[in-house]
Amino acid sequence: MTTSGEQSLPGAARPVALVTGVGRSVGIGAGIARRLAQAGWNIAFTYWTPYDARMAWGVEPDAADTVAKTLAERGAETAAVEADLADPGTPERVFDEVERRLGGVTALVMCHCESVDSGLLDTTLESFDRHFAVNARATWLLIREYGRRFQGDRGAGRVIGLTSDHTVGNLPYGASKGALDRITLAAAHELAHLGITANVINPGPVDTGWMSDEIRDHVLRQTPLGRLGSPQDTAHLVEFLCSPQGQWVNGQLLKSNGGLAD
Repeated sequence: MTTSGEQSLPGAARPVALVTGVGRSVGIGAGIARRLAQAGWNIAFTYWTPYDARMAWGVEPDAADTVAKTLAERGAETAAVEADLADPGTPERVFDEVERRLGGVTALVMCHCESVDSGLLDTTLESFDRHFAVNARATWLLIREYGRRFQGDRGAGRVIGLTSDHTVGNLPYGASKGALDRITLAAAHELAHLGITANVINPGPVDTGWMSDEIRDHVLRQTPLGRLGSPQDTAHLVEFLCSPQGQWVNGQLLKSNGGLAD
């Protein structure tokens, strides 16, 4: 599915951002994709419907089409790729598809995740392995594929990962996100010869439909600004990091959470 708009950056071709984990139109990934489209990027995005199907929020019908339509309204050409990132062959396939449809990727923004609550005593081996396959191994493979293929101007490349420090009662998710941090930040040094920056964002708890009333009340009490985080909050930071003005921010784990106190 490819949708084309008519707007473009003045005097320049629109660069391509690959945003992973855009399975729902209300999610952080979709918010980031919309913001980057508005800022002049073409957008490739991945989604994996079977993940949403087994989560409490369920599948959003025609989510990929809905997201693509909103991106096209902002002038972006789009490519949606259904991708099971637990499969180690998927990152290469995704980049092949994106390059065929939109061209080379300038910014890689990783919003994908496996997130199933369980603690030290009740996490299964299967769940632990799947969390690390999706959140850690796929992150490495996506960055590796990106670095091997990058042909953009020096200083233009961006790698951004979304993380979490939540571990209590959410052990495999938090532990695998910790691995994501280290893998992504390594790119700030190992891809420096290409002029690529790499940063990690911890957006804190963002209510995209998963919060219970109890969790929502707790987060509000712990946040000095007295409101919940939104996908737009994260999207604005990603837009800045992807802009020329954000080039000097590199190798950082940034908390963008309204001052949330754990």
